[in-house]
Amino acid sequence: MKKLILATAATIILAPTFAMAKDGDNHHRTTLQYTGPVEVVTVDSLLKDTSMFTEKNVVVEGQLIRQVKGDTFIFSDGKGEIQVELDDDINMTQPIDHTTKLRLFGEYEGGNTPEIEVDRIQVL
Repeated sequence: MKKLILATAATIILAPTFAMAKDGDNHHRTTLQYTGPVEVVTVDSLLKDTSMFTEKNVVVEGQLIRQVKGDTFIFSDGKGEIQVELDDDINMTQPIDHTTKLRLFGEYEGGNTPEIEVDRIQVL
């Protein structure tokens, strides 16, 4: 009888753990690779609005031309340059350099040092 009670108690305690572990396998989702039209803005147009209250989602295309520190780079679209900070979650599957054409998706923030906080990078 003791074994039956212990087995039942263990099942009740461990069942939610097994169910949650199964749900953990869903973290390996594939990302959507959309190749259709996207509204791209120029760095120059962003820098026209450098108010410290400016925040907007943007998409820019160009190259990371130099690294300032860790996850901070200078980005150029050929018309202007801006500082960008890459999100910690960004994992590139291929190496990039200053000639690699990229599409950056992120949030532009004006202020003393205008910057784009990059959420996602697409190699073009």
